[in-house]
Amino acid sequence: MLEFVSEWANTSFGLVGSIVLFIIGLAALIKGGDWFVDGATGIAKKFHVPELLIGATVVSIGTTLPEVMVSATSAAKGIGDIAYGNAIGSIICNTALIAALTVAIRPSVVKRKTLSIPVLCFFAAAIFYAAVAVFAREFTKPVGIILLVMFVIYMIITILHAKNNPDEAECDDGEAEISTVKSILLLIIGAVLIAIGANFLVDNGTIIAKSMGVPDSVIALTFVALGTSLPELATAITSLAKGHGALSLGNVIGANIFNIVLVSGTSITISPFKLPAAKLIGGMNASLVVDIPIMLIVMGILTIPALISGKLKRWQGISLLAIYAGFILFQFIG
Repeated sequence: MLEFVSEWANTSFGLVGSIVLFIIGLAALIKGGDWFVDGATGIAKKFHVPELLIGATVVSIGTTLPEVMVSATSAAKGIGDIAYGNAIGSIICNTALIAALTVAIRPSVVKRKTLSIPVLCFFAAAIFYAAVAVFAREFTKPVGIILLVMFVIYMIITILHAKNNPDEAECDDGEAEISTVKSILLLIIGAVLIAIGANFLVDNGTIIAKSMGVPDSVIALTFVALGTSLPELATAITSLAKGHGALSLGNVIGANIFNIVLVSGTSITISPFKLPAAKLIGGMNASLVVDIPIMLIVMGILTIPALISGKLKRWQGISLLAIYAGFILFQFIG
């Protein structure tokens, strides 16, 4: 049904119709993710789940659902380039744009002990992912299953850490609790909107890419990645406004881990695909010499100095923003 709507819009209104549906898809993803998180958090609070556990599990997964749905939908439709590009592009966008903005505007102190576990988990998963890309050049079903197992392990580690360190839990933000019925409705409606938004985004993003002669992977690394990262951007802006820059950092790192192990793991398990090779640099795959290295570099710039000094500094944010600008420029004119 949703594919029919996209085809009808493209046939009746041309590229403009696809662009409109692409924007509608983005809006549905953003609002759906917002309502899903509100509903899931409301239900969790009713069962007196600790605030930190809610943030580490329900909210983090909720803000990553747009990426999960877009990548899974793309994989199911055999569009591996979008499934791949969305995950990598979202990590780069989360780190070099969203986190970078908060750090450049308002640097903050971070807890090295709290930061160390997610950072180590991210690099362990990212190095495995990069090794598969470099040596195998394809993502098979066993790779997807391994990534999903990593996701389960990370969740267990996070939950155990939260239980053993209750003093690290964030204080209540003062928001009024919502009823169980409203929470369930928000959860269901949010999930439906995310599914609809993901379909519109994938179908029309592919149409737009083909009409402009732009590879699917480039669209996924830029526009789709930015669109599906909007929930993290909203969280970052809210955290910044309340003076909790470190909270934004935690959300970004958590989302990046989920992009590697949950988003990529789900899409690869559904439909394995080869490493995209639409763009070459000196005869070498751009994914291997640009996309994956930049993903690792920006996370290194964001997290390693913070682990050493316990502080986020303005130069980190400015450097990351410059790298992101160069990355976007390369995708379209490189």
